Amino acid sequence: MSSPFHLAFIFNFTPDDWQGPFGSGGRPWDGKFHTEVAQALERACFDYVIIEDKLMVPESYGGSAEAVLKQAMVAPKHDPVPLAVAMGLATRSLGIVATLSTMAYPPFMTARLSSTMDSMLGGRFGWNIVTSAEDLAAQNFGLDVLPPRDVRYEMADEYVDVVKQLFESWDKDAVVIDRDEGVYADHTKVRPVHFKGKHFSVRGPLNTVPSPQHRPAFVQAGASPRGRRFAARNADSIIAIGSGVESMREFRDDVRRHAAEAGRDPDEIKVLFCVTPTLGETLEEAEAKQARMVASPRFTQNILAQISSLTEIDFMQFELDEPLPRKLVTNGEQGSLDKFQQWGSGKTLRQLAVDGAGGLVSSVELIGTPDQVAERMGEIMEEVGGDGFMITTPLLRLNRRYIAEVTDGLVPALQRRGLTRSVYTPGATLRENLREF
Repeated sequence: MSSPFHLAFIFNFTPDDWQGPFGSGGRPWDGKFHTEVAQALERACFDYVIIEDKLMVPESYGGSAEAVLKQAMVAPKHDPVPLAVAMGLATRSLGIVATLSTMAYPPFMTARLSSTMDSMLGGRFGWNIVTSAEDLAAQNFGLDVLPPRDVRYEMADEYVDVVKQLFESWDKDAVVIDRDEGVYADHTKVRPVHFKGKHFSVRGPLNTVPSPQHRPAFVQAGASPRGRRFAARNADSIIAIGSGVESMREFRDDVRRHAAEAGRDPDEIKVLFCVTPTLGETLEEAEAKQARMVASPRFTQNILAQISSLTEIDFMQFELDEPLPRKLVTNGEQGSLDKFQQWGSGKTLRQLAVDGAGGLVSSVELIGTPDQVAERMGEIMEEVGGDGFMITTPLLRLNRRYIAEVTDGLVPALQRRGLTRSVYTPGATLRENLREF
C-alpha cells in the first residue's frame, strides 16, 4: 500500500465564484463563507488551509485596473489575519496559515502577531513567508520599486533570522505564575535580542508569552534557485508548482538537498504540490466540465489578467493567436512566468491561457471521478517520493459545490486507500501534524 501523504488547501479573502451558478454572488464580506470552507476542510482532515494575499490593486493588464476590478481578479482582497482568527476559532484541529509580507510588516510585528495567533489557536498557526513581488505593492509602503529578487531574499533571510530570535527571547518555561511568590514571569528567562543586521535592527524581547509551538509553522513558496534555498533553510512546508511528475520529483529532491546542506533534516520539510482537480461522476462528465471552463472568453481574459498581475507584464499587448514574440523576464514571480510562457513550445497566447486552466497553479492534470483522481494522486506521490498536495482552483475561485466535491468525494476516496489521514492526533500542533508521516 502507498504511503500516506499530506493535504492542504489555498484560497484568498476575495469574492467567491460570484458569477457561477453555484457561487454566493460575491457578498457578503463577513468571512462566513470562508470559515465554512475551513470547517469542511477540517472534516476532511486537511493539514492546513492557507490564505494567500496581495497588497495592491494591479494595473498591469491593459495599463489600468479595469480588468481586475471588473472581474474581481486579485482585487478586491481583504486582510487575511482577521479571517485567520475567524477560521481558527471555528475549528479545532485544522492548521491556519496567513500570508504576511516581509516588505509590509516589521519583523517585531510579524513575530508578535504570529505568537499571539498561535496562542489563540492552540498551536495551529502558520506564517506564509512572502517577500512581495510587485512594484505597485512596494509603492503602498514608501518604496518606488522593489529591490531585485536576490536582494529581497537576502533581506528575507535576515528578517527570518531576527523573527526566530524574537521567538526565542522568552524561554519556554518563562511563565511560572507563582501565586504565593507573586511572580507571573521569570525576568531572567526573558531577554532582548539586540539584533543589528544589514537591513533590520530590533532590540526585543517580544512582549508576548511563548505560544504552544514557541514559533509557528513556516510556509514558503519559492520556485527560483534562490527561492528554493531560502525555503529549504526556513520552511516547515513548501508550496510548489511542478510541470509534470519528473519536474515535481526534481523540485523535491533539490529542496531536500539544500536542506541537508543547511544542516536540516530533509524529512522535516513537507513539499506540497499545487493541483486543481476537476471531478465528475464519470470521466466524460469531468472532461466536459473542464472543456466548458477553458472555452469561455472570460476565462482567457482572467488568466491573462492574473499572470499580468503576478509579473507586472501587460499581456494585453500581445496577439492572442500568435506565439509570444520573445522570452519574457520579470522582477516579480519569474517561476510563474516561466511556467506560463512555455518558451520554445510554439503555442499561441490563447493556447497558453488554456493551458493555464491548470498550468498556472497545477503541477499535473487531474481529471476524472473521485476514485480515478485519488488513484492517480497516489501513483504520483509514489513516483515523486512525497510529501503531498496543495489543492486549489485555477483562479482561486471557490464555491460550495467544488468544496463538497473535494471534501465529500475526493478525500473519502483517498482515505479508503489509506493515502490521507482520517483522524487528527488529539492536541497535535500544526508542526506536529506535518511531521506525523
